[in-house]
Amino acid sequence: MEAAMGRLTRRQRVVRFSLGEAPRTREETMAAEEPLEIRLGGRPFSVTMRTPGDDFDLVGGFLVGEGVVSAAEHLLSLRFCAGEDEDGRQTFNVVEAQLGPGAAVPDPSLDRHVYTTSSCGICGTASIDAVAKTSRFALDPERGRVELPVLLRLPETLRAGQALFGKTGGVHAAALFTTEGELLCLREDVGRHNAVDKVVGWALREGRLPLADTVLQVSGRASFELVQKAWLAGIPVLSAVSAPSSLAVELAQRAGMTLAGFSRGSTVNVYTHPGRIAASDAGAAGPPAAAPAPPAVPEDPYPRHQASRQPARGQAALDATPHSKHEQETA
Repeated sequence: MEAAMGRLTRRQRVVRFSLGEAPRTREETMAAEEPLEIRLGGRPFSVTMRTPGDDFDLVGGFLVGEGVVSAAEHLLSLRFCAGEDEDGRQTFNVVEAQLGPGAAVPDPSLDRHVYTTSSCGICGTASIDAVAKTSRFALDPERGRVELPVLLRLPETLRAGQALFGKTGGVHAAALFTTEGELLCLREDVGRHNAVDKVVGWALREGRLPLADTVLQVSGRASFELVQKAWLAGIPVLSAVSAPSSLAVELAQRAGMTLAGFSRGSTVNVYTHPGRIAASDAGAAGPPAAAPAPPAVPEDPYPRHQASRQPARGQAALDATPHSKHEQETA
């Protein structure tokens, strides 16, 4: 565990300034960020910046989100390619994926084959139509029903499992739950989209797609890209602790996905397809009340991170085992 956490974090000397106090020098623990190159059949496909660890899950989930694969048999193998830094140490920053029968092989004439992402230059109706054509899973309105108390507990469970956030205060998290609230998988990363990819990639490699009767809980806002990734994995409910974007709501409506935001304490706003949420008896009669407006300055469910005062750790080689679990890592 110590070796894996050593690759996930870095130590940095900082100068702390406070009003009325003399500056102090201290050490902070930071989340690591390194590039990961994804290759398909020996050809470069994409490069993403990520927190090292669970890289095979990240690649698998990324390929699901791009519409390349949708089942475990579509991905024959994953392996790290040789690569060294300036000190001659293995970097584990290149992953080669071999696609199998049934995969949607990208056009080799393109440097990076993208169906749609939040930064690909396609916007509005065009991007929603592109995702709809790519998705292989229809979301059944009868699947994914969840009791309101269960839904409201998910952010707390997510936060309790964020070991890396507890050390650094600098990563996002995504977790997959059953509709009964059982935690299936939790991943952390400097990129919110990477955290979701790591969860979806875990499910892909476990042969669980499509992910009917599950809820995806994320630690931040719900963007178009996160709704896209959830739809392509067959997830019927996406819940966020912060707000969704307007295009995320449009895509969720089109997909038949239940999209929730501002899930904090005893309240949650449901923006699309609220029929999957089973409210308490007190609110069962009559039409649902209008969703409360979000606060002008939303309360932060993640308390301000206090820098660690632990001594610096040496760098250690990455554990190449593809099933490492961030939520199990402790100092």
